[in-house]
Amino acid sequence: MKLIKVGAAILNQTPLDWIGNQAHIVQAIRQACTDGVRVLCLPEMCLCGYGCEDAFLSPGMRRMARRVLLEILPETHGLAVSLGLPVLHRNRLYNAVCLVADGRIVGFTAKQNLAREGLHYEPRWFNAWPAGARDTLVYEDGVYPFGDLIYNLGGVRLGFEICEDAWVARRPGGNLNDRGVDLILNPSASHFAFGKHEIRKRFVLEGSRAFGVTYVYSNLLGNEAGRAIYDGGALIASGGTMVAEGPRFSFKDFRLANAIIDLDKTRMQQSRSGNSNASLSNETGCIECPFEWLEPVDEAARCESGAWERGDHVKEEEFTRAVALGLFDYLRKSRSRGFVVSLSGGTDSAAVACLVELMVQLGCCELGREDFSQKIGLDQGGSGSELVKELLTCVYQATANSSETTHSAAEELAGALGARFITFDVEGIVRAYTALVENAIERKLNWEDDDIALQNIQARVRAPGVWMLANLKNALLLATSNRSEAAVGYATMDGDTCGGLSPIAGIDKAFLREWLRWLETEGPVGLRAIPTLNMVNRQQPTAELRPLTAGQTDESDLMPYDLLDAVERAAIRDKMTPPEVLKAMQSSFKHYGRDQLALWVERFFGLWSRNQWKRERYAPSFHLDDENLDPKTWCRFPILSGGFERELNEMKKNIQS
Repeated sequence: MKLIKVGAAILNQTPLDWIGNQAHIVQAIRQACTDGVRVLCLPEMCLCGYGCEDAFLSPGMRRMARRVLLEILPETHGLAVSLGLPVLHRNRLYNAVCLVADGRIVGFTAKQNLAREGLHYEPRWFNAWPAGARDTLVYEDGVYPFGDLIYNLGGVRLGFEICEDAWVARRPGGNLNDRGVDLILNPSASHFAFGKHEIRKRFVLEGSRAFGVTYVYSNLLGNEAGRAIYDGGALIASGGTMVAEGPRFSFKDFRLANAIIDLDKTRMQQSRSGNSNASLSNETGCIECPFEWLEPVDEAARCESGAWERGDHVKEEEFTRAVALGLFDYLRKSRSRGFVVSLSGGTDSAAVACLVELMVQLGCCELGREDFSQKIGLDQGGSGSELVKELLTCVYQATANSSETTHSAAEELAGALGARFITFDVEGIVRAYTALVENAIERKLNWEDDDIALQNIQARVRAPGVWMLANLKNALLLATSNRSEAAVGYATMDGDTCGGLSPIAGIDKAFLREWLRWLETEGPVGLRAIPTLNMVNRQQPTAELRPLTAGQTDESDLMPYDLLDAVERAAIRDKMTPPEVLKAMQSSFKHYGRDQLALWVERFFGLWSRNQWKRERYAPSFHLDDENLDPKTWCRFPILSGGFERELNEMKKNIQS
């Protein structure tokens, strides 16, 4: 048997944080050395951070990346490590990975397939490297091989697929297989989305089987740059078998997965494949590097995937852990001292407040209270409830149209979470603004003629006080609007949209309601449920901006939320026209009449078109679903448009006929 030990590290990096990024890389390398790892795969662009955006174009930034690379070299004696960074070559910029071994640079491999869909814009900065092309790169300290390379480390042949390279139909791995590699390393920056981890596992397993290799996959971890959350989840597969799987959504700076693999076994699998191209391989791109392979300690592979990933509520668990980690990183990387939530007693604000409490519980479970407190800049670690009270302030802001039901729900929930609870009575401010305008226009405002204006002023007057409180505490004000509201603009700008971060803007209302019911009765694996949520869950969602006698509910203002979400996905994700959406809704929602469905479809398209400006102004939100509405990362739509007028007219004519 030819046994070697390989490892994959997940790193919590930050764009342009040279000190922090370097420290995490060095810590991972030292842990790998301690564990006897001989080949270590680190994530894509780990030196500078993946989310640097237009800073990639800065010559000074690239010079600093090279400096950090050279500073890390002495740490790599005794093992081979992949280090990702941007590289300028012949006046073209490339997303590259540098292989270093025994303290020196061996060569640079460039990414062949650029991520260009959804929130990815790699072609804005980088060029795709042509398959099979090789060249030399001139650095200040030497000249190195560059391009589509394989590396021969003391008789072990190694190649790269870099993130997107593994997601395309014609993977570079096929060419690497033809050239007889033993290992394929995949340094990735693959953002979290529901269900995406299972896709990664499939291409890692299939790559290891089809190419007859050991496949080592590493990923970024945490909220790197503000919107995208990276779930980690390092993977090592050999010959079609998963041999190690690292944890996801960790609160630590790095985690390491490793495994001992048998090269003779994978080589035997390649020899049985009957691939005649391997013997005809062009060795021009093979870089020879002397390397001493020590016999690894015989121990079990490190496999740390969570028990929650095998349960019945994986989406609820993923949502909880992704947003909790996103909030944790956003808090500490923005150097804020806590969160403020305008807690109305309804679904959205309750969900946001619960997610902050869950952040504390999950972080303390993994790190311990003292380390958790230190990471977020608190002086000392108290109990979990003391930390929640320190970090979360909830404010209920009452007007004449607020009910005792929502006030009680907000107060009881804040108490159950351990948060600080404050009540503002803003009715006097509402009346002052109303009187100011009435005096100016010389008439009294009334609900029959001035409904929207009277609703909006109640939402807007709630912003200044809660902003002031957040400023006094040096805290982040969390906006509470959800994706369903964003789709139709059912939100008051500078009111319920105010905040520096909007953690649930990518999640639809129907799922949030399901998630809160789950949190009420079950909750995440290892944590408690929150029974007090019953006071929120038994209510119909309402803005409480009209007089209580009006019986206002969100769904009476809009449409049933499950229908709204289905219309949004058909219209925006699937790009259906209004008549096509109506036809699809008739098939899925047969318990509603055609005329009623047509009214709701017309309402959706009208509200969608005239409210793009609101979506443009939303606070940054977390990317959680690969079909969201964020115009800055996923869904671009003109602020001014024809509003589907012709399509809607044709839909109505078809109904009449």
